[in-house]
Amino acid sequence: MEKDIDSTEKTEPPGTNEDPGHWEEKRYSDPSLRKIHHRENSKIIPIEKVPYLRSFRSNHRSVAFRGRFFPDATPTEWNDWRWQLRHRITDIHTLGRILILSEDEQRAITGFTNHLPMAITPYYASLLDKGNPLQPLRRTVVPVTAEYVHSPGEARDPLGEEHDSPVPGLVHRYPDRVLFLVTDFCSTYCRYCTRPRLVGNGSKTRFTVAQWERAIAYIEASPTVRDVLLSGGDPLTLPDEKLEWLLSRLRQIRHVEFLRIGTKVPVVLPQRVTPAITRMLKRYHPLWMSIHFTHPDELTPEVTQACARLADAGIPLGSQTVLLAGVNDSLETMKQLMHGLLRMRVKPYYLYQCDPIVGSAHFRTPVEKGIEIIQGLRGHTTGYAVPTYVIDAPGGGGKIPLFPECIVGRDGDDLLLKNYQGHIYRYPDPGSELGSKEPFKPSWH
Repeated sequence: MEKDIDSTEKTEPPGTNEDPGHWEEKRYSDPSLRKIHHRENSKIIPIEKVPYLRSFRSNHRSVAFRGRFFPDATPTEWNDWRWQLRHRITDIHTLGRILILSEDEQRAITGFTNHLPMAITPYYASLLDKGNPLQPLRRTVVPVTAEYVHSPGEARDPLGEEHDSPVPGLVHRYPDRVLFLVTDFCSTYCRYCTRPRLVGNGSKTRFTVAQWERAIAYIEASPTVRDVLLSGGDPLTLPDEKLEWLLSRLRQIRHVEFLRIGTKVPVVLPQRVTPAITRMLKRYHPLWMSIHFTHPDELTPEVTQACARLADAGIPLGSQTVLLAGVNDSLETMKQLMHGLLRMRVKPYYLYQCDPIVGSAHFRTPVEKGIEIIQGLRGHTTGYAVPTYVIDAPGGGGKIPLFPECIVGRDGDDLLLKNYQGHIYRYPDPGSELGSKEPFKPSWH
């Protein structure tokens, strides 16, 4: 196994987002290998880029964590995504060795009954604060008793996905696209998960090849479907060959124009993004990927390398972030996250208002908080860094975008617009009724 992993990593070509020193230039010293081209009395000496580090890079914190809690694991094993899955932290005894658990966390973990289980990859556990239960990353993966509180308006299936499911595992809500749920397994379970009714509860019979075939048959019989989003669970936890089987079957459907994968694996299990899987994914373009990011502390060297591999394979990357109270509900935190994503070639796509899943009240912010954050980003940083703030409407209404108010009214033939500074400007717009119902309150600057 170690030999296979080493050789796979070794054959990775140099990327375009490597840190200085990761790749070193080596001039050919053997004259027999030197190619000299006479062009205007100049000569060209080929420069070969060779790997300086053969394996997936680990940050210093992860290295120290591995040495303390997994001393028998070699660097190769630690960077093997299968090893990470086999050693997920799923019980209070193991987690208690790593973190000083609060009484509330202990009660929540030991009181688990038919609820979303706990599972954390060793890599992601290395990012958690040992003594602070309120650390943002820790709050997103360690259970608390608030998860057992059922608040008004919460539901088991708040988005009404089951209502729009023509066959098991497929949600057809929008005319031209479908959501294809291909697994119930995640490497790490987010405590605000939208689908605890499906994931983590051992319902493996739901996601069989036979079930996949039924979903594919439905897509084949639906010519309006041009976009298929693979989700779950997390599709990137599937073995390469099973994921490729799915992609190849979907690519054979003529009216399916492009494919998408929704995943958090590059964030919680970046070792999964091997050169082998990126080469495989590259064969099924146009292929897009939506990655679930939560906080700037997730933007580690490992995650940077995983995203670089995907981007270098020509896969457009977008981020999907859930607005969470006490985790990322501040303008400064969100700005750091969005700026960091752009540096990693990930386009901020959606900022979600937290879905009213049962037991999520402690995570949900007022909607005005999201508007405030978007207002603080818009105009104050590049538009590429401003995601679309949406509520996925309860009951199956789909994503509804929420924007800071920009149209403030009309004055005759002029449309009155408010910019990011709050200043009002006129735009000539004769013959239109847009803004006519808005009260005009002059505030000229």
